[in-house]
Amino acid sequence: MSESSWVLIANTKALCRFCLSVSLLIAGNASGAPLPLELYIPDAPPLTFVDGSKGHGMVGEAVLTAIANAGYVAHVHGLPWARAQKYVSEKQDLLIAPLSRTPEREDRFTWIAPIMSMERAFFSLDRPVSSFAQAKKTYRVIGVGLGSAQEEILRAQGFSDEQIHPLTIGDNPAQMLLKGRLDAWFNGVPESQYIWPKMSERKLFMSPVMSRAELYLACSRLCSAQRVQDLRTAVETLRDDGTLARIQKSYLSP
Repeated sequence: MSESSWVLIANTKALCRFCLSVSLLIAGNASGAPLPLELYIPDAPPLTFVDGSKGHGMVGEAVLTAIANAGYVAHVHGLPWARAQKYVSEKQDLLIAPLSRTPEREDRFTWIAPIMSMERAFFSLDRPVSSFAQAKKTYRVIGVGLGSAQEEILRAQGFSDEQIHPLTIGDNPAQMLLKGRLDAWFNGVPESQYIWPKMSERKLFMSPVMSRAELYLACSRLCSAQRVQDLRTAVETLRDDGTLARIQKSYLSP
């Protein structure tokens, strides 16, 4: 057989393999099966519930609805919050929420869309304060969620390492405050007001709101531009038609 015949046969086989691959891809897309997306959230009620037996929370439910409306299916994962942020930022095409867009995080993630605004304040059993300056003088030990924006905010405001006590996100800071091991808890308002009544009947004093920031749905720094656009559009549609507001209200209702 001549050399030209071998080349023709080899090219024909390669073309057949390519056509087969394209046919399989088209068949897969035609099946209508939604593409899976991996979503990492903390167990931080009422914002997010990893379990999901009572829903996935104010932010979690909104994000899952947006993912479904964009034509994807979410696989929900729960990791310690600091570890989850590191893992997602270093991988590709992984989603994470709710994440505050702080200067320290800006270049580590792809920011898809804000979901809701978060207010933060100091909570204590006495001695409510009215400013960061007063808190700095009044509180010796302040509990914050480990890996949370609260920790970054206090450091930016000049609080010392000795004053900032990071704890696992959830009811741990509330327990420490109740036991007298913290002077105050700096945290998101909805989360604190949700957790405290389940812990104690004692009055919890709240300072004026000290910080407001948007909570985002974000993706790994390396993230598909098409997925980002699909999800951004889906979130904005939910905002425009009032779904985001209705979801938030449902978790705040008694």
